[in-house]
Amino acid sequence: MGFQTLVIACVLLVGLSPGWAKRVVTVQSGALVRTEGSHATIWCNVTGYKEGKEQDFEWSMYLPSVPDREIRIVSTAQPNYAYAIFAQRVNAKEIYVERLSGDSALLHIAKLEAKDQGLFECYTPNTDGQFLGSYSARTNLTVIPDTLTVASSAQTLSKVEGETLQLSCEVNRLTTQHTHLAVGWYLRPADDPSATPRDVVTLSRDFVLRPGGPYRQRLSSGDLRMDKTGASTYRLTIYRLQPADQGVFYCEASEWIQDPDRSWYAISRKQSDQTSVRVQPTDRDFSIQVTTERRAYTAGEPLELRCTIEAQKVPERFFSVSWVFSSSPVAVVGPDAVPSLGPGYLEREASGLLTVRKESANVHLLKLQRLLPDDAGKYICRVTERERTLTGDFIDRSKRSRNVQISVTPLKSNITVSLSSNSSFDEGDPIILTCSVQNVWGSLSVSWQWTPPPSTSSSSSPTSTTPIPGSEGEESSPGPEPMELASVERDGTVRLGPAYLERGSYGEVRATRERPDIYTLALYNAYPTDAGQYRCTITEWTRTGPEPNSTWHQLGEKSASKAITVKSVESSFFVSASSRTPSVTFGDSFDLQCIVKPRHNPSVPATVTWRFQPAESRSPPRDLVTFTRAGTLRWGEHPPGLGTRTTVDRSDTNTNFRLSVTRAGRREAGTYHCAATLYRRNYDGTWTEVANRTSNLLGISVLQPGSKLRVLKTNQSLQVLEDGRVRLNCSMASQTSPDSQYTVQWYARRARTETEPPPALALESGVGAVADPDELLLSIERTGAFQYGAYAEEERLRSRLQAERPSPRQHSLTLHRAETSDSATYYCLVEEWLTDPDGAWYRLAREASGFTHVLVKRPEARLQVEEVESNVTVEESGSIRLGCSIPTQSSRDSRFSVSWYVVRSEDDDDDSSFSISSGSDHECVFSIGHDAVFGNGNCSPTEPPGPESRLQFERTTSDLYTLTIQKARAGDAGGYYCHVEEWLLNPRGAWYKLTTNNSGITIINVLQKASSLQSVVCSNDSLFYFVFFYPFPIFGILLIAVLLVRYKSRSHSKSQEGKNGAPLLWIKEPHLSYSPTCLDPPALSLHPGSVD
Repeated sequence: MGFQTLVIACVLLVGLSPGWAKRVVTVQSGALVRTEGSHATIWCNVTGYKEGKEQDFEWSMYLPSVPDREIRIVSTAQPNYAYAIFAQRVNAKEIYVERLSGDSALLHIAKLEAKDQGLFECYTPNTDGQFLGSYSARTNLTVIPDTLTVASSAQTLSKVEGETLQLSCEVNRLTTQHTHLAVGWYLRPADDPSATPRDVVTLSRDFVLRPGGPYRQRLSSGDLRMDKTGASTYRLTIYRLQPADQGVFYCEASEWIQDPDRSWYAISRKQSDQTSVRVQPTDRDFSIQVTTERRAYTAGEPLELRCTIEAQKVPERFFSVSWVFSSSPVAVVGPDAVPSLGPGYLEREASGLLTVRKESANVHLLKLQRLLPDDAGKYICRVTERERTLTGDFIDRSKRSRNVQISVTPLKSNITVSLSSNSSFDEGDPIILTCSVQNVWGSLSVSWQWTPPPSTSSSSSPTSTTPIPGSEGEESSPGPEPMELASVERDGTVRLGPAYLERGSYGEVRATRERPDIYTLALYNAYPTDAGQYRCTITEWTRTGPEPNSTWHQLGEKSASKAITVKSVESSFFVSASSRTPSVTFGDSFDLQCIVKPRHNPSVPATVTWRFQPAESRSPPRDLVTFTRAGTLRWGEHPPGLGTRTTVDRSDTNTNFRLSVTRAGRREAGTYHCAATLYRRNYDGTWTEVANRTSNLLGISVLQPGSKLRVLKTNQSLQVLEDGRVRLNCSMASQTSPDSQYTVQWYARRARTETEPPPALALESGVGAVADPDELLLSIERTGAFQYGAYAEEERLRSRLQAERPSPRQHSLTLHRAETSDSATYYCLVEEWLTDPDGAWYRLAREASGFTHVLVKRPEARLQVEEVESNVTVEESGSIRLGCSIPTQSSRDSRFSVSWYVVRSEDDDDDSSFSISSGSDHECVFSIGHDAVFGNGNCSPTEPPGPESRLQFERTTSDLYTLTIQKARAGDAGGYYCHVEEWLLNPRGAWYKLTTNNSGITIINVLQKASSLQSVVCSNDSLFYFVFFYPFPIFGILLIAVLLVRYKSRSHSKSQEGKNGAPLLWIKEPHLSYSPTCLDPPALSLHPGSVD
C-alpha cells in the first residue's frame, strides 16, 4: 500500500513539472449575441506556456456562408495581418486588440456590423519550442438589429415649490432574444450642465427599484415614485418639489442579455429627449391691483371694478376682500366667497343694481348698475390674509390698493331720430314707416302724426324734415293741422288717434316697438287719401330714486318727418295677352299669358277671365276659366279639350295668368283673349269695383305635324338555294313622334326595273297606272292585325311567310322554304299613323323602302362519279363485281337513281372499241330508282328480278353501289358502266332530277372452259348421281356380304389354316375418298394388298 502511494505521488510530481506543461487557449464562451452598431469585446487567455515570454494573439473569423475559409482580422505580432475586408477598419482603430496582460488580450470591435456575424478564432503562436496542447479557441458571435427605442416628450415646465412633477417615458424593443430592460431617470442640475447627471431612480434589469443617493429618503417617504403604467410606459412622479429638483430630466434605458458564462451584458443603451424643469421657490407675499375700463362715466352707465390678487398658491391661502367707497364700506367678501354688504347698498343689491362676487381664486368683482352722480368718488380694495403660525395662532396681514377715482357726469338727451320709408306707394299696399333712434340712454315714448297735403298742391317733396317747435332747425310753414295717428308709451302701451280708432279696430293701423330703439307704424291697404306728411316724435325719459318711489323726468325730445304719396291703381291698370306659339302642330302645347298690371295687391285684387272663340265660328266668345278675386278657379261650360288637357296657373304676384293647352287638336284652334276686373276692398270688409280692361286678341292655329318618316332605301340582291330562307328587312331611320304607329305592306314585283315607282306610290303621285301591279304579300296593320294578299294565297306563301318586329322601328319578313318561283323584287311600303288629341287616327306619311332582288336557285350540280376505267377477266361461271362510287354530291339530301349498262362491241376481237358515246348498243343490266325500288330507274333490265336472277345488288356505304353478276357466261362479256341520276326534293314535296353522270367503263372478259369428265358429270344431274351417289350403297352391301362369307369360312375350315396360322384370304378395307362438290367427284381406289 505504501509503495503504491509513493508511485502515485511521483507521477503527480512529474505531471506538475514545468517542463511538461500543456498549453491551453481559452476564449469567451459563445454564442455571444450583440446588437448592430454597438461596441463588442471578446477576451482570450492562454496558459501552460514557458514563463518569461509574452504571448501574441491572432484573431480570425469564419463566415457562416463559407465555414472553411479563414478571414484574418488583427494580430498583436503582425501589423499587416488583416485581410482587405477588415484592413480599413483595423487601420482606423475601429477593430483593435487590447492586451490585458502577457497572456490575456481583449478584442475590440467599436461598431458592429451585420457582416461581422460568424465564428471568431483566437490563435496564439507557439513560444515553447515544442507543440503540446491547444493553440487556438473559437467562439460564435451573433449580430442582431438594435430595436431598442426610448421616447419622452421634450418640454419645458415651470413649477412652484411644493407642486408635483410627472414625466413619462416610452421604452420598446422588438428583439427575438431573451433580454431584460433597465430603465432609469436622471437629473442634470441646472446650475452646472457639465456635471455628471444624478441618478434619480432606476428600475434594474432584475425589476428592482433603486433610488439615487439624494432621493433615498424621498422614495421611502412616498415623495418619489416610478410606476410602469403600461406595457412600455414608465412614469416618474416627484411630490413636493424642491428647488434642488430644478434641472434637466431624461430617461435612459438599457437592454441586457445573459452570456453563456452566466454574466449579463448590456447590448444597447439609449436616452430620451430632455425635459427642462424650473422650480420657483415659494413666496408668501402678495400684491393687489384694481382695474376698470375707464375713470369717467355718465349717469346711468354700469361700472365694473376688479380687484386682482397676485400671489403664489392663491387657492390654498385664505384671503378676505373689502370694497371701500370714500371711506364707507361697500361690501366684504370672506374666504368662503359670501359677500356682506354695507349700509345703503342693500336696496341697490336687492333691485339688481349692485353685484359683488368672486370671479376666480384671485379676481373679485364690484359692479354698479345705473351709476348716479353720487357714485362719483374714490374706490379702494383692501385684502387681508389669515395665516396659521407654527404655534397654531392666526395672524392677519392686510394690504390696500391704490385709490381709483371715478367721475359721473349727469345725464342729458343726445338722441337722434330718423324716419325711413318709401316715398311712393300703390293703392292697396301697406305703408310702413320705421322710426330709428340712436344714442339712447333712458326710456322712450313715441308719437305719430299725419298732416294731409296742401289742397293747392297735388304732390309734395318726397323727403323733408319738420322739427317740432322749440327744436333745432325749426321752420314754420302754413298748412293743414296735423292729426294724431298713434302713440307708444314708455311701457309699450299703444293708443290710436280718434280719427283712426274705427280703422284700427279692423287691424288697418298698427304701431309697434320692434326694439328699444326702433318703432314702426303700418297702415295696411293704403288709400289715395293716405298721402301726406308723416312725423315721428321721440321723447326720452329717465327715472330717479330707488323703486318703488322713483319718478320719471323728461330728458329731451326729437322728431323726423317724411312725405308719402299713394298712387291710384286705376291709373296704371291695363291687361295684355301674348303667346310665343301662334301656330302649333297636333299634340304640341301652347301657352297663353295674360299680363295684368299693376302687381297684385290683396287689398286691390283683380278677377281675370280667359275667353275663346273657335275657328270658323260666328258665335260670341265663351268663358273658359275665371280667376276670382278670392283666388279660386271657376271653369266655363265648354272648356277646351273637355277640361282634360287644359291647365291654368298664376304667378305669386297675381300679375301673370297663364292658360296652357297640351296635346292641342283641331278643337283648340281659334281666337283667345282675357278680361280683367279690378276691385277695392274697404277696411270694413266690403268690395267696390274699380275698373274693367280687355286684352288684345290671340289667334292660335293647330296644324298637322310635318312628317319625319324616313325609310331606309338601300337596294340589295340576295341569292339563296331552293328550300332556303329569305329574310327581308324594313327599317325606319327616323319617325315623327315616339307615339307613331305603322302599317307595313310587303310587295313582290315581277320583271320590273328599279326606276319604276311602286304602283301604290305611282297612283298617289299622279303617274299613270302600270300594266302589271305589284303583288301584295302581307299587310301588317297598325293594330297588329295581319292580312295576306291574293298573291300569297295563290303561291302558297301564307304558310311560309313569317313577319317579325325585332325593334319598334324595324320590321322583317322571312320567307321559309324558298322556291324558284319566289324569285322576285321585294320591298315594303310604310304608312305612319298618329292620333290627334281627340283620339282619332290619321295617316301622316307614306314611304317605300329600297328593293331587295331575290334569286332562288337550285343547288349547283356537283355530282361526280368515279371515272376510272379497268379491264377485268373472269372465268366462265365466275362472279363479275361492278362498283359505282360517288365521291361528290350536290346536296347532303340528294338521292340517286343508279343503272348499269353494258356496251357490246361490234368487233369481238377489239376490246378497245367500247365507248359510251358511240353508236353501240347500250343494254340495261340493272336499275334502282331514287325511291330504292328495283327496276324503277331510267332503264328496264333485260333480266327480270327474282330468285333465279344472277344479279346481286349491294350498297355498302352511302356513296358506294355494287352489282355482282354470278355464274358468268360468255355472253356477259362487254363494257360495263353505271349511269347515276341525282334527285332532290323541292319545297313542295316533289322530286326532280338535278343532274346525271356516268362512271368509267369496266371491260369484262369471260374465259370459256374446255369439256372434261368433271364438267360433263357436273353438267348432267343423272350422271352426277349415278357416279357419286349410287356406288356407295352398292359397295356397302358388297362389303357386308364379304365380311359374312369370311366369318363363316373361318369357323368352318380352321383345320385348313397354313403353317403360320394366317388365313388363306385377307381382304383390306378399301380407301374411299370423295369431294362434296361437283368440282371434285368422289374417287374410289383400292390400294395394293387389298386383295390377296
